Amino acid sequence: MRAVITGITGQDGSYLTELLLGKGYEVHGIVRRSSTLQRPRLDQQVHDQDIYGKRLFLHYSDLTDTTSLRRILTRIKPDEFYHLAGQSHVGLSFEIPESTCELTAMGTLRILEILRDLNPSPRFLHASSREIFGTPISSPQDEQTPVNPNSPYGAAKAFANQIVKVYRDSLGLFACNAICYNHESPRRAENFVTRKISLAAAKIKLGLQKELVLGNIDSSRDWGYAPEFVDAMWRMLQQSKPKDYILATGATHTVCDFIQYAFEHIGLDWRSYYRHDPRFQRPIEPQNLRGNSDLARKDLGWIPSTSIAELAAIMVDSDLQSLKNQQSNRSS
Repeated sequence: MRAVITGITGQDGSYLTELLLGKGYEVHGIVRRSSTLQRPRLDQQVHDQDIYGKRLFLHYSDLTDTTSLRRILTRIKPDEFYHLAGQSHVGLSFEIPESTCELTAMGTLRILEILRDLNPSPRFLHASSREIFGTPISSPQDEQTPVNPNSPYGAAKAFANQIVKVYRDSLGLFACNAICYNHESPRRAENFVTRKISLAAAKIKLGLQKELVLGNIDSSRDWGYAPEFVDAMWRMLQQSKPKDYILATGATHTVCDFIQYAFEHIGLDWRSYYRHDPRFQRPIEPQNLRGNSDLARKDLGWIPSTSIAELAAIMVDSDLQSLKNQQSNRSS
């Protein structure tokens, strides 16, 4: 089996790469050319001579470059295509709405247009988002809940989500949406709130930082563990018929809860270190976003098992170890 992944250097892309390689796939990643060649989430595979260049290949392109995308996909002829790339930070989308929509919405359409011309067309998965529901009319949300985004990112994802349905229903592509609720890991970027918290907790424990500065900590999230979510994505493309699936834990916790679990894990009282800063407030906070993943559990046999407390501990432990390694390297 041959798979293509956009966003391969991100959190989900790196975990999906490990999963597919473990299943014997040949994996091709689409990466943007940049001034740095560092791709830390893929370091282990890139530096493995038995994998890189033999079962893992990286190709330079961009979601705005249709010509190079078409050339790459025509040459590879993938069996499966996992579309995980795009501007994925909700708060940032208010600052760069045009580029968010260009990459997240139009980038998905460009890929679908290329795939419809391939013979045979690969099975296609688009990593959609709970942000398509924005301000939902009901909670929990399922696959039938109407979209109602309240951010540029949510609006872009809503377009991408719906255009995938159009190409599936009208043109016969095996195309589906993984409607993902928040899923975190030690590989989460540092501008996401869970990683801000885990990294701050680790630095405070080691005496490298004095406080944790955040915006609204009363907002709620349905948080899961990223490796479990990419497993569900793979399962979706192994089904006999394409469907959209909600991927969520079904449980919500506040940002404050995550802070408490992270600091409790290292024996600290978070209230001694937290400081509120209104500059980090979102223009609009999502409300009542909790997913109902019953269909995924029924069809895919997918059951998320990592609790919010376990997730916080995993992330804090990883950051602690990374910081200790950095200190050791500097002193040696």
